[in-house]
Amino acid sequence: MRKINYKLIVSDFDGTLIDDNQKIPQKVRKAISEYVECGGVFAVCTGRMLCSILPRVRELGLKGLVIAQQGGVIADIESGRIIKCETIDCNSTAEICKEIENLGFHVNIYCGDDIYTSIPENNEYLKIYERIIGVKTKSIKGAVSDFVSENGLSCEKAACLVSESDRVYLYDTLSKKLGKKFDVTCSAKVLVEVSPLTVTKGNALKYLCNQFKIPVSSSVACGDNLNDLSMIRAAGVGVAVGNATQELKTEADFIAVTNNNGAIAQIIEKYGFA
Repeated sequence: MRKINYKLIVSDFDGTLIDDNQKIPQKVRKAISEYVECGGVFAVCTGRMLCSILPRVRELGLKGLVIAQQGGVIADIESGRIIKCETIDCNSTAEICKEIENLGFHVNIYCGDDIYTSIPENNEYLKIYERIIGVKTKSIKGAVSDFVSENGLSCEKAACLVSESDRVYLYDTLSKKLGKKFDVTCSAKVLVEVSPLTVTKGNALKYLCNQFKIPVSSSVACGDNLNDLSMIRAAGVGVAVGNATQELKTEADFIAVTNNNGAIAQIIEKYGFA
């Protein structure tokens, strides 16, 4: 049995652990399995909803904890029991939705296992998004901000599915308008997301370290996008995959191969074992 070096490896899912075809490369499966069998702790930290990520981590045979909603939801993989959940209260959710609507964009809100959206049901990009995450959205007629207020909803996050050209504008604008009260980030080239201010992947990594009694200095974090920046900064070693954004690569301690080339397998071999 090989000796473990860094005791905790935390990986983003989309664009990092899986390839562009939404598959988990065989060499990545093998590397994770060996690392865990030798005593390492491997965890997934994603912007996906819990109901979207649970089947995928179970597919890997992982046990322990999974982090969903940018760190807003932490659950036990085997039972699905939610251990920690942070939400945005109803008034604040409505405020966020109104800001987005005033800018002329559609908005999604994520409440437990449900996604409510103002995007028309037949929208091509919405259908692609639903297929990727494995969750069917619920269409709202009228303003989502009104729907939130009328139904007293709180949510884990709000998000916009936008074109790549609109993403920079929307991210910059929402950061200026909402950044002091909420965490504004991007998890993909076409997603801008707003979460509670304390909900970041960096804080989720620290939570995992505390739960498993592993020093933060003995952790590795791997990601590809802006929402991974906080955990790249927080970890003992921060790794950007080869297909990551330039912002992430600039801050990373190491740049791995791309997700399509089995980045996580390379990272485990480099840092997971002594």
